[in-house]
Amino acid sequence: MIPRHLQIMAAILLILAVGLGYYNYRLKHRAERRQPKPALAELPVAPPVSGPTSTATLYVADDKTGLLTRSSVTIPLPPDSSERTQQILRNLLTLYQTAPTTHNIGEGSDVKNVYFVKNGLVVVDFNGAFADKHPSGILAEELTVASIVATLRANNPQVEKVKFLVEGKDRDTLAGHADLATPLDAVNFSQMVKDLQ
Repeated sequence: MIPRHLQIMAAILLILAVGLGYYNYRLKHRAERRQPKPALAELPVAPPVSGPTSTATLYVADDKTGLLTRSSVTIPLPPDSSERTQQILRNLLTLYQTAPTTHNIGEGSDVKNVYFVKNGLVVVDFNGAFADKHPSGILAEELTVASIVATLRANNPQVEKVKFLVEGKDRDTLAGHADLATPLDAVNFSQMVKDLQ
């Protein structure tokens, strides 16, 4: 038979364990109610574009064939070359994020800014979702990079090199495979795309 003082001690410990469990449950429930509900993922909201409509050339990637297809779109484009290029790239990224799509990129991908530096160098600054949410894989990443570089060159023949930034910072790869550490040769990319057509 268990001594009476051990029975009392066991009962007190059981009551304490149940009480602490209930207290923990209430704290967790209260904390969950105070946290804001996560917002639904949406495409980035860009300011409305003003300006006359112009024809832009997009090189659209296709995951099934592994090729780029040349496409023309008529969209409103601002006169400033940086804003114009940014709008063309936004149109391309939106195309990839709208179902049905021939090529997947990270949800919420957007172009933050485009800088025309000198000697044909263009620096494109993307948001974090572009790299962080991009599907990993050699073909998927290379198609995205080739699509962007070929689109830039097709709409501005002075573009010779393209440097990718993510949130204003250098990045070694897109999602583990496509090299973004050094500026990409837009002339070679464009020639390669034409040869594959």
